[in-house]
Amino acid sequence: MALSKKIVIDSTLRAAANVRSSNLPYDILKAASARLSSAPSGGKHMLPDLPYDYAALEPAISAETMTLHHSKHHNTYVTNLNVALEKLDSAVSAGDVSAIIGLEGALKFNGGGHLNHTLFWENLSSDSELKEGPLKAAIEERFGGIDGMKSVVSAKTVAVQGSGWGWLALDPTTGKLEVATRANQDPLQATTGLIPLLGIDVWEHAYYVDYRNVRPDYVNAIWNVINWDVVEQRLLGAQK
Repeated sequence: MALSKKIVIDSTLRAAANVRSSNLPYDILKAASARLSSAPSGGKHMLPDLPYDYAALEPAISAETMTLHHSKHHNTYVTNLNVALEKLDSAVSAGDVSAIIGLEGALKFNGGGHLNHTLFWENLSSDSELKEGPLKAAIEERFGGIDGMKSVVSAKTVAVQGSGWGWLALDPTTGKLEVATRANQDPLQATTGLIPLLGIDVWEHAYYVDYRNVRPDYVNAIWNVINWDVVEQRLLGAQK
């Protein structure tokens, strides 16, 4: 099959991935190369340490839930992401287009799970206070106030069918705050273009120990442990 375009892979990435084929379709190779280059310098993604103890967010989120959620569930996404990247490396090396395409689901699910949870842990703090500043001003402009924002985000997040996430995000095209939901572990920015500022995990493993199947109680409680300083830092970074 004749190809109209090829992509030149950075020599470091080529060495790391053992890429031998220069005849892969451009779009597929570009996407695969981007995923391989996203791996840390050590070659493996790692479970991030938390900046607080597992019991720090009680009573909103119990130590038992935090332990299971972080050390078991998030760790599984990291492990499976690394496995998928190893398979991608082999598929790129072999020039196996079918195998590369077949890995899309695993990369999206486990990569999204790692991205989403890493952001989620940073979102949380026992010291939760929305101070005067750019974030509060943006919330007031868009929603009329913090209570209005919480109401919109909570309603849409609780309404997620099955498993997924609720997000407060910045739309870089308009500069305005938006509310969005995504199913499963679909990463927000990669699938919508919106830049995530605050995420609420509504997979049942995030709340079942503490709230059973009463998702609204969990979503209402999580507002008590939001790290608004981090959310504001993300807003300022996204606005640059």
